[in-house]
Amino acid sequence: QGQLVESGGGLVQPGGSLRLSCTTSGQNFSDYAMGWFRQAPGKEREIVAYISGRGRRTNYGDSVKGRFTISRDNAKNTVYLQMNSLKPEDTAVYFCAQARFWTRAVNAYDLWGQGTQVTVSS
Repeated sequence: QGQLVESGGGLVQPGGSLRLSCTTSGQNFSDYAMGWFRQAPGKEREIVAYISGRGRRTNYGDSVKGRFTISRDNAKNTVYLQMNSLKPEDTAVYFCAQARFWTRAVNAYDLWGQGTQVTVSS
């Protein structure tokens, strides 16, 4: 199944930008939908964005629409999350995950990265 490894998290000021990356060591990357999720302390894990295997379909959680963009480069086995206009409420651990089909349902994702912390603070 391989592993997913996120990178790019860190501390950013409100209004700033970050780009997260997630790379897999597994095979057949283009067969899988990929999602970004986040979880803040005391809150449920929520969908941020998800993308179909070849990048033809994308969707976003309501709270990030117009600010975040998900993309993928299958030649590099990598999915990205470009985050713009960041707000303090975006502070969370961000996870990438893999699913057999394009969906926002958390339970459908069966391979997860370790998470990367994003902190938005002045």
